[in-house]
Amino acid sequence: MASLRDIKSKIISTKKTSQITKAMEMVSASKLNRAEQNAKAFIPYMGKIQEVVANIANGIKGASHPMLTARPVKRTGYIIITSDRGLAGAYNSNVLRAVSKEIQERHNMDSSQYAVIVAGRVGRDYLKRRSFNIIDEITGLSDQPAFADIKEIASRAVSMFTDGAFDELYIYYNHYVSKIQQEVEAKKVLPLTDLAADKSTALYEFEPSEEDILKVLLPQYAESLIYGALLDGKASEHAARMTAMKNATDNALDVIDSYTLSYNRTRQAAITQEITEIVGGAAALE
Repeated sequence: MASLRDIKSKIISTKKTSQITKAMEMVSASKLNRAEQNAKAFIPYMGKIQEVVANIANGIKGASHPMLTARPVKRTGYIIITSDRGLAGAYNSNVLRAVSKEIQERHNMDSSQYAVIVAGRVGRDYLKRRSFNIIDEITGLSDQPAFADIKEIASRAVSMFTDGAFDELYIYYNHYVSKIQQEVEAKKVLPLTDLAADKSTALYEFEPSEEDILKVLLPQYAESLIYGALLDGKASEHAARMTAMKNATDNALDVIDSYTLSYNRTRQAAITQEITEIVGGAAALE
């Protein structure tokens, strides 16, 4: 049986751990509020730019652009959004498990058939250890990222599709549903074949020409899809970390209660033993 000193030491250390996890929970909750606002504020912009791009694409007869045209798939690009830090529950493992399964089933890990662009240190380290074909990476993103933070890598990914480095581009990330629910999302970024199905009733006048505007807007729209997924993923990350830290705090409190009960029992047993020895000694002297 553990001594009273050992049990007391465990209670103290567990209390300190619970204080740390509680503080991390509060920090993540604060970051989540802002990240959730950023993700929601971006939705109207995405809706409007999609409407404008679809209006132009559907309004130009015989409109042709590499980003609008599906072609035989010889190589697929994957953008994977993870975090730079752990302690976020299953946030990283869920998305990494999903994309690993997809690549193994579709490409049998043949690097000539796929390429990976990864955001986040956890995802980068995981994929490197398993010899995935990583062609680009970005780490150290802010908890509230601006578009300028990922502009370069997003533009490079879009250019690689346009130049034929791969024939389709998917993005894997955690979609924010609520503070306690995040779902792995696999979204097709390129080609933008779904725009043809978007029938907008709004009327626009374009200058200089619809073709020139389309050439500028299509890359911006694709880059915005990537940025929107990043904002969504950041909100999911903060929510997952907040939930994980709350669970850790609750578990620590349960452990403290268990240790306290054990401490009291051990202390009572020691007192009883001392009383028994005193009574026995007194009886021996009679």
